[in-house]
Amino acid sequence: MKERLVGGRRAVLAVLGTVLTLSLSAPAQAVGTAGAPAQGVPEGTVTVEVIAANGSGCAPGTAAVYGNHDKTGFRVRYYDFEAAAGGDASPTDRRKNCQVGVLVTVPAGWTFAVAQAEYKGRAKLNSGATGLQKTNYYWQGSSANNRTEEYFYGPLNGYWDTQDVAAGLIYLPCQDQKVLNINTELRVDAGSSSGKSTMSMRSSEGDVDTLFNFSWIRC
Repeated sequence: MKERLVGGRRAVLAVLGTVLTLSLSAPAQAVGTAGAPAQGVPEGTVTVEVIAANGSGCAPGTAAVYGNHDKTGFRVRYYDFEAAAGGDASPTDRRKNCQVGVLVTVPAGWTFAVAQAEYKGRAKLNSGATGLQKTNYYWQGSSANNRTEEYFYGPLNGYWDTQDVAAGLIYLPCQDQKVLNINTELRVDAGSSSGKSTMSMRSSEGDVDTLFNFSWIRC
């Protein structure tokens, strides 16, 4: 496993071979002051659902979200998200994108921010080819967003994993419901390589979910 720092983010490259309703009986731990970070998760129900998904990398029905059972976040699964270049790939295959709108509904008295995101996928890049994974996510109507942009270089055949830790936590105002837009792009450049090179985020290829982790606070 190779680990490196990229622009303040920890990127890890490992060459290895719709609605979900959640509830948890254990109570959340209290905080000392209102608005301070909570050492726990809210009581009650948290729901996560896809409001919209569109783009060349996610045809209808090929992107879904699933909440973590411990209410610490959610995961996005793509079922047909792959970019390719070289070989029999068409020019339109070299760049694929998918924007997913996710609505998270939380119990009264709590709100959250996205504290960390982790993106996983698989790459088969021939010598001389390059791949790009680029993601930004933001609250609907907000100009503040988090961005990740990572390049990969052939020869490479295995899983990749990048992580983005939010520089500043952006909490939703209490009682607000806004859509979290997640816009992801995969791109492959054949360069001087021969044959077909690919970069994907398809869940059918193993544990390649995109993960979003919450930071909870009481209102």
